[in-house]
Amino acid sequence: MSKIAQLSPSSVFVVSGGAKGITAECTIKLAEQQPCKFILLGRSQLLETEPDFAQGCEEAALKKRIMENLLAQGEKPTPMNVQKIYNKIVSSREIKNTLAAIEKTGAKAEYISVDVTDTQALQEKLANVGSITGIIHGAGNLADKLIEKKTEEDFEKVYTAKVQGLENLLGCINPNELQHLVLFSSVTGFYGNIGQSDYAIANEILNKSAHIFKQQYPSCHVVAINWGAWDSGMVSPELKKAFIERGIEVIPVEAGTKMLVNELHPAYQDNTQVVIGSPLVPLARELDSELRSYRLRRRMTLEENPFLLDHVIAGSPVLPATCALSWMIDYCEQLYPGYRFFAAQDFKILKGITFNETLASEYIVDVQEISKTNGQQITFNTKISSQNSAGKTFYHFSAQIKLLLEIPTAPIYDAANVEQDNIITLTGKSFYQNGEATLFHGKAFQEIQKVLNITPEKVTTQCLWQQISREQQGQFPVQWVNPYTTDLSMHALWIWTQHFHQEGCLPGQVEKYEQFAATPQNEPFYVSCEVKSKTPSSAIADIIIHNQQGQIYSRLLGARAIIWSMKLLRS
Repeated sequence: MSKIAQLSPSSVFVVSGGAKGITAECTIKLAEQQPCKFILLGRSQLLETEPDFAQGCEEAALKKRIMENLLAQGEKPTPMNVQKIYNKIVSSREIKNTLAAIEKTGAKAEYISVDVTDTQALQEKLANVGSITGIIHGAGNLADKLIEKKTEEDFEKVYTAKVQGLENLLGCINPNELQHLVLFSSVTGFYGNIGQSDYAIANEILNKSAHIFKQQYPSCHVVAINWGAWDSGMVSPELKKAFIERGIEVIPVEAGTKMLVNELHPAYQDNTQVVIGSPLVPLARELDSELRSYRLRRRMTLEENPFLLDHVIAGSPVLPATCALSWMIDYCEQLYPGYRFFAAQDFKILKGITFNETLASEYIVDVQEISKTNGQQITFNTKISSQNSAGKTFYHFSAQIKLLLEIPTAPIYDAANVEQDNIITLTGKSFYQNGEATLFHGKAFQEIQKVLNITPEKVTTQCLWQQISREQQGQFPVQWVNPYTTDLSMHALWIWTQHFHQEGCLPGQVEKYEQFAATPQNEPFYVSCEVKSKTPSSAIADIIIHNQQGQIYSRLLGARAIIWSMKLLRS
């Protein structure tokens, strides 16, 4: 690990957008923590002296003074002209206040009026600054509109301030001397937000730039902070109310500025990207009556999906049925932000996807809307298919997916029984490491901690899924639906068939799957598996995933499993 330089009195920071707003507040807090030198950049002009008519005038009365002065000069005081003069004076005052606040801490502060997107002007202004050890890139613009209404000028205005601005700043310094690089990104880049496609693109480029720079210069403390909405002047009471209604918390200025200082502590030198703020949950759009169809194509490889190495059947990695279901669910949810998956009916495994010579070059998800109830629910028919080199179509999975605007309150499973009968005494990893009689699943799909009780009609297990990394999840990340815990929940039926019939089983069909809440990660949950029927070729059960008190997270009703020879599964 490279040694990271700490802030010191000799540190010199260039701060874009640092003279006003939240970036100024953060700079002041950083100066309080470690007085050093700050060079603030901004497009606004710093007035050496204000016009006579403005001196000593409070902002509340300033516009009146401007109008009086324009009239005295024989000019017409148009709203646009008054606002322009007002902004110029107020901006200059804010810059002076920021400089004074920084200097009050014992730090040095300087303001340079320059547009960071102007490559030549920026280089000229910073040419005689000397060694720069830190950059805080807080400059940015907004032009919020739906994408079909955005102009090239809108995009350029938003994009260049972030992306070209960073490129120009890095072009003015010696990267080997840079000790700190702080990029003010946004949760919009991380989550996306309606009307901010350009802002999301620009900020996500900042995020990726942070990772690239850290790889190239590991001794530099690099962090892209994905800020949420601040409780500042930009958030009006009306907007704040709208955020509250969407469950979005605003960041108090004092708390947020302390978080910035905290992120620059050497202990967090490896946190190249952090998210500070609530997820941006999109508002559901109003539905029309037209029923549409959609198609999604996906290429898959074993290398892109490392978790598959923990799901090997008969010697080959196989896509878990729960991953296929979550694939279809996630696609439907992405089509209608604000709506959430509630139920899947008639989920069928038609021809699984095996990662061997039969793997197709691409797979297709077809989605057909079959009903819409405005403000309530949307229902889709979905299927996953592929074609071989001869053009023959194979169908792999299908289901009917229902999205709701509001998920019903989780019911209670009255028959929950979490008492131990000590009939099966295996625990934890032993279920997966005891030869032919045990489960074949690797770490990504473990583990049953213990079998609490078992009868010829029912088995109850206690499970705990340790979250795997985002890289391991590959193209099947955990969202509202967790395909890994759902697969783990189905291990209970395997335990039952093995205990009473010395057989293994694999999923074949689920009549209905409902989800009321996300299954916990890194903490125990419980699975009650009620066996409804058993034949030589199949077993049918209701599988209920719940907490210790019986509150249901999700349930698979009419889950039909195909009986397999355990020797065949492992061969």
